Amino acid sequence: MAWFLAVFLATYTAMHLFVYSRVRALLPTDGPVRPLVLLFLLFMILAPVNARLSERSGHELLAQGIGWMGYPWMGFVFLAFWGFFFTGVLDLVFRVLGRFTPVSVAPFSGRGPTAVVLLVVGLVWVYGFFEARWVRVERVTLPTSKLPAEYPRLRIAQISDVHLGILTTHGRLGKLAETIRSESPDLLVCTGDLVDGNAGSMERFAPVLRSITAPMGKYAVTGNHEFYVGVEQALAALDGFGFKVLRGARETVGGVLNVAGVDDPTVGAPMDESTLLSSQHNGLFTLFLKHRPEVGKGSEGLFDLQLSGHTHRGQIFPFGFFTGLIYPMQDGFYRLSRGSNLYTSRGSGTWGPPLRVLSPPEVTVIDLVPVPVAGGPGNRRASFRREAP
Repeated sequence: MAWFLAVFLATYTAMHLFVYSRVRALLPTDGPVRPLVLLFLLFMILAPVNARLSERSGHELLAQGIGWMGYPWMGFVFLAFWGFFFTGVLDLVFRVLGRFTPVSVAPFSGRGPTAVVLLVVGLVWVYGFFEARWVRVERVTLPTSKLPAEYPRLRIAQISDVHLGILTTHGRLGKLAETIRSESPDLLVCTGDLVDGNAGSMERFAPVLRSITAPMGKYAVTGNHEFYVGVEQALAALDGFGFKVLRGARETVGGVLNVAGVDDPTVGAPMDESTLLSSQHNGLFTLFLKHRPEVGKGSEGLFDLQLSGHTHRGQIFPFGFFTGLIYPMQDGFYRLSRGSNLYTSRGSGTWGPPLRVLSPPEVTVIDLVPVPVAGGPGNRRASFRREAP
């Protein structure tokens, strides 16, 4: 955690310095304005850390105040960094072209271009707040010969990366709950990072989450943030929300399907998934819950569908390009070998900045539909489609 904090502060400070180096063209050279702006930037650099420390010390109102200043600003700085970076690259390209060709383009620097970049960034920043609240329903239809004959359809709803914390409002969580209830799932699962705050502050969310029911139950696995905030407190909160947490465990639900789940490997080594998944052979559909969209060695063919999250698909463009380098299967449905499949959710909430840009939040609805054994699963193919609510 100390290593993560050091890297975060170094990177975040460098981003601020780069942005300041561009916007100072708009600031007067005399007077106190530039020193005051630098003090403001220092406060904002430390705001996420101070918000977390205030929350952990029990000063939740103070933490919310600092958080509502610091985290939206984080999104603005991120967008401004990339706006100035791309215009800087364009400026460099046209300068080089100007030396070797008759092409002449006005420089992308100075007061005018800087103001335009900040205006565009501001508009995208405002849009990001709205996108973060437009919960999409992503639908997957997966044919299988492993459903009992009395089930013409089995519906699973997946949420992931809700990140309940100081910036979560009851209205936003209530909308997510209503979206889930409207789909009438047989089973509800959460693939990690549901909790991202003090256990005490989680109690205010319990009534909303307990109100979501599913006939076959509610299952969850831990994500990295459950360990960041304290795994025992996070587990207590998840239990209060009505979720059964699978920590290297597998069970058969209602004689209909197997559900297995593993802890996020934030601390300790990843567990041997193949041993867990091969521990029970009953011919039923096996659903595997795992926070990160990585497929364990030797586990393909031992589960039918792995559900994951973690990546947020970057949450704010263009960060998805970088998360995609680490997790190539970071968004949507993927066919694996030996009959296994993977679905990665973009997440149902936000981490850090309460906004999303070109990566809207989602509730995933997976419909398992029967295929006659004699015909084999090739008669009907899995489908995946996206829609707005």
